[in-house]
Amino acid sequence: MHNEELTLSVLRNIDTLTTQKSLADELGLSVGKVNYVLKALIEKGLIKAENFFVNKNKNQYKYLLTDDGIKEKVSLTKKFIIRKKAEYEELQRDLEADTLKWGGQIK
Repeated sequence: MHNEELTLSVLRNIDTLTTQKSLADELGLSVGKVNYVLKALIEKGLIKAENFFVNKNKNQYKYLLTDDGIKEKVSLTKKFIIRKKAEYEELQRDLEADTLKWGGQIK
């Protein structure tokens, strides 16, 4: 997963994040990688972490998008859509070329 795609995935899932482990499972990453990405996004000012106590022995954090985080999420989403459209168009061209080359042999 590319850095921008990873950032976008985290930003898209930040509202539903209950634990770093659940996000790691959702994205197919290690908890350590998710922790690293979250810390980097906090340092960039894209998300903020609010600490609250589930019980007296365990801390839990709620992660929230900042205004800059919302802007970055929109920007990355636009880039992602442009990239995926270009990939789709390339696949369409390849399919058309193969269809012309192989004719009715493709089923």
